[in-house]
Amino acid sequence: MSHPALSREKSRTAFTRAMSLMPGGVNSPARAFGAVGGQPPFIERGEGAYLWDIDGNRYVDFIGSWGPMILGHGHPRVVEVLQAAVLRGTSFGSPTEAESELAERIIEAVPSVEMVRLVNSGTEATMSAIRLARAVTNRDLIIKFAGNYHGHVDSLLVAAGSSAATLAVPDSPGVTQGTSGDTLVLGYNNPAELDAAFRQHGEQIAAVIFEPVVGNMGVVLPTGDFLTVLRELTRKHGALLICDEVMTGFRVAYGSAQSLLGIEPDLTTLGKIIGGGLPVGAYGGRREIMERVLPAGDVFQAGTLSGNPLATAAGIATLTVLRDDPPYGRLEQLSCQLADGLHAAATDAGIAHTVAQVGSMLTFFFNSQPVTSWETASRCDTQQFARFFWGMLERGFYLPCSQYEAMFISAAHTAEDIQATLAAAAEVFRSLAAEV
Repeated sequence: MSHPALSREKSRTAFTRAMSLMPGGVNSPARAFGAVGGQPPFIERGEGAYLWDIDGNRYVDFIGSWGPMILGHGHPRVVEVLQAAVLRGTSFGSPTEAESELAERIIEAVPSVEMVRLVNSGTEATMSAIRLARAVTNRDLIIKFAGNYHGHVDSLLVAAGSSAATLAVPDSPGVTQGTSGDTLVLGYNNPAELDAAFRQHGEQIAAVIFEPVVGNMGVVLPTGDFLTVLRELTRKHGALLICDEVMTGFRVAYGSAQSLLGIEPDLTTLGKIIGGGLPVGAYGGRREIMERVLPAGDVFQAGTLSGNPLATAAGIATLTVLRDDPPYGRLEQLSCQLADGLHAAATDAGIAHTVAQVGSMLTFFFNSQPVTSWETASRCDTQQFARFFWGMLERGFYLPCSQYEAMFISAAHTAEDIQATLAAAAEVFRSLAAEV
């Protein structure tokens, strides 16, 4: 059936203005809709599971600000504490008790974290954790995995070289060969490749950084063998294991993905949810490692706005709700309903696909082969995804604007939201099948 296009005239005007003021009209590339074409709606407000754009269109939101809005937009408790925090002051440049309270919540929830340092973003967290790992081990090399994103840190913004155990090459202009030369890029879920890298470079490897559940090539789960080899090899060779939970921290479980998967990393990076939607990041780990950070130790890291009073207030409120009234069982139920429903609707329409889901994160891949690494993820039909994205957006459902991003369910979503999403998806799948 045909569906009338939503009016987005005000958003088009706003985007034209933004294009003259900011590179690409945005302050983060994913917002520009480069992977799906067209122009983005400009959002005016959010409430619960919904967003409204400046043209008055309402969308069921499956982005959740790319993960942090696990309680939904404008949760009453978060709004209440933010209002009170604003009246006390927005930044002091001095210690506050709220910083300690947020740190306590993180340490109580994540057993591998004994001390924590608050920063302002996930990128800051990973950058700082890597510097710390290099200082502790007195080594230079870092291993990362293709398809894992750890922020725009120069040493991690790299692509794989010509073979698995060779050094990486810059993935962006402005990243130097010298910086990228200290990074090895391997295949995710490939224990043999990891073993080969350690056999060749073991005494030089400071750390391995990885996403325990990948969210930046779509949702990809680690295999048990991969996790086992990862931990065994880092211990054997004296390298640190850094678990990047900026996206998965408090999202897939209250103890984060490492508790769900039984991982015990040396360092953990966090972000998104621990700020309740405000800019924040953190890195933490074993006490003897973290005590190397200035001023307790000699590894420099600083930030004027780190532990910002508004971010800590929102983070404490969010983690309190997650601890005292945990939504994880219901989130899992809704996510499974959505994943199963999308699978059934796509199967009925004859659309080649796989669906990956863990906790409240999921991805519908336009790929008949299960996605276990960037090698398989890169075979997805991204053009078909773009048509699906626009079909859903025109029906009032805001999905991630890239095949290689995760959908997020919030505690504000209802069973009715899921059913409405599935009904719309069935329509779009049928239209895609008719185009073939």
